[in-house]
Amino acid sequence: MNVQRTLHTIDAISTWAGKAFAWLVLVLAGVVCLEVFKRYVLNAPTAWIFDFNNMLYGTLFMMAGAYALAQNAHVRGDFLYGSMKPRTQAALDLVLYIIFFLPGIAALLYAGYRFAAISWRIGEHSSVMAEGPPIYPFKTIIPIAGALILTQGFAEIARCVICLRTGEWPSRLHDVMEMDVIETQLAGSDYVDKEARERAIVGAHKIDETARQRGMTET
Repeated sequence: MNVQRTLHTIDAISTWAGKAFAWLVLVLAGVVCLEVFKRYVLNAPTAWIFDFNNMLYGTLFMMAGAYALAQNAHVRGDFLYGSMKPRTQAALDLVLYIIFFLPGIAALLYAGYRFAAISWRIGEHSSVMAEGPPIYPFKTIIPIAGALILTQGFAEIARCVICLRTGEWPSRLHDVMEMDVIETQLAGSDYVDKEARERAIVGAHKIDETARQRGMTET
């Protein structure tokens, strides 16, 4: 199905971006550890390190947005949403995407582009000191992240339309989830027999599906 292939392609792009920039966690941890050593051991703190850390974390946070959306990982009010039928969920999602998501992300994309353009034009740097780190690469991430989230949003809108027509949510691109980790751990355990292992995996999947309540059943 061409539509399904397109949705999975968009999911793959969002997933790649999220996982690629997730490595910034290690960079951020290394920078923090190095600064702690310099500040408290060498007594030589870096004036602009706080701004640099904010830019690293902000980049990670923004570039992971499309990935979270692709994996349906954003926080939602499952108390009511989880009890709805798939078509009702899709209708609610579609209305919210049109009323809130599209205008909000379009504003982010427009404002982010202007911020980045101005920042590059003036060669903006951190204001904490004369030779602070450049800010224009960080502000360039804003429109890029906005474009990724907007593209993934169009895919989610398409999923809503498909669900309204068929009564079922279309599949998502599979990614490593908690259930995969549980299965791997149980498979390598010498303390659980095969029957108990299978029961544990089935039970874990049931708990996971109940928690997610994404409405994969028919109306």
